Amino acid sequence: MKKLSKNDFFPGSCLVVENFTNQSLKKEIHVPAGKVISYKNLAILTGNPRASRAVGNAMNKNPFAPHVPCHRVVKSDGSIGGFASSIEKKIQLLKEEGIEIDGNRKIKNFKKLLISP
Repeated sequence: MKKLSKNDFFPGSCLVVENFTNQSLKKEIHVPAGKVISYKNLAILTGNPRASRAVGNAMNKNPFAPHVPCHRVVKSDGSIGGFASSIEKKIQLLKEEGIEIDGNRKIKNFKKLLISP
């Protein structure tokens, strides 16, 4: 099976599921702007409910950003979590989608914005 590269992706295409990273990215692409999903909930959607850390690693290696918007994946407590380029960039992207972040880097109205499996 061919390994995916940035050139193999275009919005709306199907990602070939060849490993956990691609499986996570394939699920994450369906999180709409203005909403978030937790690492844990994304792990549940992949069929691996105990793989929250692996989801974080998969998002960190996302070669398809911003088409697969990994900035929408956050911690279960509403904290924004990490981001490969910088936390400030993640905050900026979330704010551009209308998501409010408080002074403790937590998402305001988190439960209303959270996508559950």
